[in-house]
Amino acid sequence: MNRRLLLISAATLLLTGACSGTDNEATDSAGPVTLVVNGLPPDTDPVNRANFQKDVAAFQDKYPDIKIDAREGMMDPQTFAAKLAGGQIEDVFYVYFTDPQGLIRKRQVADVSKQLADFPAIKQVKPELMRIFSDDAGKVYGLPSQNYSMGLVYNRDLFTKAGLDPDNPPKTWAEVRTAAQKLTAIGGGVVGYGDYSKSNTGGWHFTAETYSLGGDVATQDGEAWKASFNNATGKQVLQQLKDMRWTDRTMGEKQLLEYADLLRMMGGGKLGMYLGTGSDIVNIVNQYKGSFEKFGLGPMPDGKATLGGGDGYMFKAGLSPAKIKAGLTWLTWKNLDPARITETTRRASTNKEPVGLPQPNVWVPGSEPDKQLAAARKEFGNVPTGNFAPFEAAVGQIPLKLEPPLAQQVYAVLDVPMQKVLTDRDADVDALLAEAETQVNAVLGAAK
Repeated sequence: MNRRLLLISAATLLLTGACSGTDNEATDSAGPVTLVVNGLPPDTDPVNRANFQKDVAAFQDKYPDIKIDAREGMMDPQTFAAKLAGGQIEDVFYVYFTDPQGLIRKRQVADVSKQLADFPAIKQVKPELMRIFSDDAGKVYGLPSQNYSMGLVYNRDLFTKAGLDPDNPPKTWAEVRTAAQKLTAIGGGVVGYGDYSKSNTGGWHFTAETYSLGGDVATQDGEAWKASFNNATGKQVLQQLKDMRWTDRTMGEKQLLEYADLLRMMGGGKLGMYLGTGSDIVNIVNQYKGSFEKFGLGPMPDGKATLGGGDGYMFKAGLSPAKIKAGLTWLTWKNLDPARITETTRRASTNKEPVGLPQPNVWVPGSEPDKQLAAARKEFGNVPTGNFAPFEAAVGQIPLKLEPPLAQQVYAVLDVPMQKVLTDRDADVDALLAEAETQVNAVLGAAK
């Protein structure tokens, strides 16, 4: 779905690098390097803007030969392509996880592999995240900064009322269906399981549920993409939702729901479970007067894969080695420096940001940075970390899959079969999948 809704914490306002590249020749010398970076929060976000500026000052004290020229903004889809094509993109620029592979194929970013040897902490970043910024030959073109993946958000209080164990959420879709029946039996308008079907959110969840069962929404053959959900796995996703809606009656009468609807229901104590992320729980608490103590996060049911995302930074094509090294120095110090984990976690807690959620965490499980992060979250934590332990215990074993190309257009098509099975008891699942396949193939014809 839309990463803007999922990555909501102040931690998303990390950094990126940038510059027009017109002074590359000068930076090849042994003199100071000026690196233009985006990610500076606007004046309307004074706390994070001040923190950013303090980071810049601290970095330049430590590395006086690197001058950071920070620019406001991150990635504006309306102007990104034009800036990139016109050579006006920053030296080091922000991207979503869905962007790197296309930029690499089009040779619009710089290979930074040679300089990575000087930054040993990178070896402790999760390999699956580094692969997002790498080509088939293993050359690296950028770095991740934060990540997320989906799981099962649930109301612990309702679980207790329904006779379910709030410390042991469902691990399979069959268990989800059974739990939804018990939750709905509470009465009083409680919906056992909720799902989306409007404003591209239905297609987003269809994708996540398909991934959880080991399927795909789109697969690549050379440079071409094609739909890959009109099969037994896609049918299983829709048929189970149809059965839960019309046979079990555990999904509520109101349908055509979009992002805010399920958060509102969860915050109001009227929803037992739905697919989401840790940042969804933050939104529920902040926007709908929930409390962290009431909610839990479990792993993706069946766990063959989970839909994930995040962001990072890439390097403009044509950068000099000096600028590449300066950019790597900046990004690793800002986002991937184990020595700063305690400091940044403490600062987040001081700023009243939630500390103790299992993500973002880019570090290899069991590595020293991973242990440091766990210790810092324990020391400065302000949320009940045990509520998210089921998710954290399983997430390392569940493969991460990214969104399909042209995701929002694909999701718009896939909203329709989700809407149909949730609003029409006579919906023909096979026909819905076949029609969606035709339309998604037409969308994917523009993917490169």
